[in-house]
Amino acid sequence: MNEKSIKEIQSEYKEITDDKLSDFVMEYIKDGRPGVAKIINQAQRKLMKLEQEKSRVYKMTEFERKYHDYEYICGIDEVGRGPLAGPTVAGAVILPKDLLLYYINDSKKLTETRREKLYNEIKDNAISSAVGIVDVDSINKTDNISLSVFEAMRQAVDKLDVRPDLLFVDAVHIPDIDIKQVSIIKGDAKSISIAAASIIAKVTRDRMMVELDSVYPGYGFKDNKGYGTKEHINALRTLGKTPIHRDKFIRNFIEE
Repeated sequence: MNEKSIKEIQSEYKEITDDKLSDFVMEYIKDGRPGVAKIINQAQRKLMKLEQEKSRVYKMTEFERKYHDYEYICGIDEVGRGPLAGPTVAGAVILPKDLLLYYINDSKKLTETRREKLYNEIKDNAISSAVGIVDVDSINKTDNISLSVFEAMRQAVDKLDVRPDLLFVDAVHIPDIDIKQVSIIKGDAKSISIAAASIIAKVTRDRMMVELDSVYPGYGFKDNKGYGTKEHINALRTLGKTPIHRDKFIRNFIEE
């Protein structure tokens, strides 16, 4: 008799991947032992949640399916439009057609742990991905942050290994770029390609701000990522500005 113990089955369940979960349920559903039945109930609930998640993510491919005739569809999004310090970063991602990335969403709606995990999945699965970065010196030279955002977006597209046929952009139209664009309002929650770009951009910028926290301690960059939190503003008033602060963004908080 080689029947597995309940402890062994429980350990197997903890290690099972999502794509093998259905097979796991089928293997043990007729076991009959109460302990195994409890494990199978947990697995079935997880399967139901996975189906719901699959349906949600499938809805995020609506625009990709609508423009399916285009070979390389690139999602574009930016982070860092509004902080008091640090660069603005844009992401550009071309995903394989019909790829579903579970739990993907607007990067702002995800936990840091989930963003990091999805960042790795996107990098591993994307046909091509890239970021564009516009530093504070460049931001300080213009009165219009949108110009810096557009420059970061153009940089990201230029760095792709594959030239896209179509750009999905979150709510804006990028000037001076000769690729067809589709502007999607709240695109980071409606398009899997834009959501992927938003995650690539945010994780990249967040990592940069964590590094800058050690260069310019006392401002809380590791936690606030350059945004105008109470801690950050108080530090500005007591410590003064750093080379990575945006002059026009901080003028209401300190005197020159």
